[in-house]
Amino acid sequence: MVELRAFSYMDELQKQFVGYISTTARGYYPVAGQAALFLEIAPGIEINSLADVLMKKANVRPGAMVVERVFGMLEVHADSPADVHMAGEVALDYLELKEGDRLKPKILATETIERIEPYMSQIVNRFRDASMVLSDETLYILECVPAGYAGYAANEAEKKADIKLIHLTVFGATGRVYLAGTTSNIQAAKEVAESSLLALDGR
Repeated sequence: MVELRAFSYMDELQKQFVGYISTTARGYYPVAGQAALFLEIAPGIEINSLADVLMKKANVRPGAMVVERVFGMLEVHADSPADVHMAGEVALDYLELKEGDRLKPKILATETIERIEPYMSQIVNRFRDASMVLSDETLYILECVPAGYAGYAANEAEKKADIKLIHLTVFGATGRVYLAGTTSNIQAAKEVAESSLLALDGR
């Protein structure tokens, strides 16, 4: 039995978010403005068959696929939101599940660090894949499960706030989002990121 861990539609991918995917993934990269679907399932190996079915039956392209020992993550995208929703329907039909069978996102921890110290900013920048956090900026970190929902939170935050995407982990045991900017913009991003996750239903 396949467990549907994460299942989230994104109606409009943001510029920094697609830039991040392009620097870390090995698929067909999305561009800003496209719609996308993030899926995470267990066992991870099953993501291969699911990806093949989606490519055959829906007009979408894979931007990222990760097969881990336990979990499998897949992102697909298209110009048309209708095509992405069709991909979601194909996936649920193949898995013999409903959207409500996904796990409800859970926020494990959040941190907001104001006026980040110069050496701390350098440590964070050592593992970042996107923009750099600068000293004296405010850094926001969110950790959630399932990991596949971290991308959804980051994309929603970028829609509503003028922030920089520093780092994102969308697969593995937990998902993580690192955002930086002014204190007021980070506060706005924090509210959107957390409320968007809490608004998703599931088991």
